[in-house]
Amino acid sequence: MGKIGKEKFKTFGDVFDNFTLANLVSLSQKGCFLEGTLSTGKIGKEANIFFAENEQGERVCLKVYRLETANFNRMYEYIRSDPRFIGVLHRRRKVIFAWVQREFRNLLIAADAKMSAPKPIKFLSNILVMSYIGGKDEPAPMLKDAPPKNPEAFFQKTIENMKALFQKGYTHGDLSRFNILNHRERPVLIDFSHATMNTNPLFNELLERDAKNIALDFWQYGVKTSKEDILKFIKS
Repeated sequence: MGKIGKEKFKTFGDVFDNFTLANLVSLSQKGCFLEGTLSTGKIGKEANIFFAENEQGERVCLKVYRLETANFNRMYEYIRSDPRFIGVLHRRRKVIFAWVQREFRNLLIAADAKMSAPKPIKFLSNILVMSYIGGKDEPAPMLKDAPPKNPEAFFQKTIENMKALFQKGYTHGDLSRFNILNHRERPVLIDFSHATMNTNPLFNELLERDAKNIALDFWQYGVKTSKEDILKFIKS
């Protein structure tokens, strides 16, 4: 691979600060993606999504957290009770970096549970690189934008994923139709930075919230279910 410098990303100069540009250069040099293939995906509340290709011609997804505008106080409330991150200082960059690492590690848990979720590839400071979910022409849409043709089957696969994560001692922590992709009529769970282990005092509250959200979402699609039904299935 030829020499890579920040100038390769100059078209994104109004999006990335110098620190993020340097991290992108580093990840590209490590072979995570080819710098000339980077393209804009979507803008989220705290992070921007980009797509690129690696040397094997495979598409990858980059989640880039904005250092100056991300709500690190909200992140810290989750991180402070996570035993994996005891001692993280309540400082903006420290918290955001820990948040990215937390999502990476939670995605490893999801992969180990054989869940339908993006595969983690690499993280560096405020950037997470994951496998791409979607077709050749466009990424998979959120469930909120693409209701399933067979809601019952889609629902069943969703709660099977929730159960697989629960059996590993975790719950997603922020699950809803906004954090599920409809990929070829199969659910793919995303945004695992909130995923919480069962030693956390908030675990049961978050588990019940996930179940409630999914029950409400799928009720709109005609699935007769309830929070109690979902929790019974997950814990069975």
